[in-house]
Amino acid sequence: MKKEKYHHGDLKKALIDSGRNILRKEGINALTLRSAARAAGVSHSAPYAHFADKQDLLAAISTQGFLDLQERLTLSIEKYQISPRDLLIETGWSYIQFAMSEPACFKLMFSGILEDEHAHPEFMSAVRKTYQMLVNVVATCQKTNVLPAGSADETAVAVWSLVHGFVALHLERQFPGTVLEKHKLKELFANSLRLLMTA
Repeated sequence: MKKEKYHHGDLKKALIDSGRNILRKEGINALTLRSAARAAGVSHSAPYAHFADKQDLLAAISTQGFLDLQERLTLSIEKYQISPRDLLIETGWSYIQFAMSEPACFKLMFSGILEDEHAHPEFMSAVRKTYQMLVNVVATCQKTNVLPAGSADETAVAVWSLVHGFVALHLERQFPGTVLEKHKLKELFANSLRLLMTA
């Protein structure tokens, strides 16, 4: 076990990365502790040092997904915080770009596949932080009348529903071809988001 940890430097990260790669290439049905161990080049018993079962591994992959998403959102927030209209559009677009770059992980993150989310505190913490980032963006936009006044939480749900629904439809190729012929995807998204704006 020590040899495996030393070889990989960080066995837990190696297993998460391997699991995410399996998810990306073969789908969730192919993802098991054993398949992740095999892909990471360690014994089939090695994962049990970090994960009790597949649910633990799925939670860890989802958690890493949320951390990666947070990085993208943070970059947009830092870049566009002085322009609330751009801030709203660009943070939403960062969410969409993440989903398009990692569709399998994105679907897992929001699949509800975890039987007991609260049994995975790191996952819950990452989820809450990501949502709070959205609430903060919405509150900033409300202060400058870009979004309607009211509960930032409730407005955040509306914004999130639009952004998530938009990319979910895109990933499933549900947008009419006639619309995509007329508009670039980001333009179509921005136009949709402007329906929620007041200014």
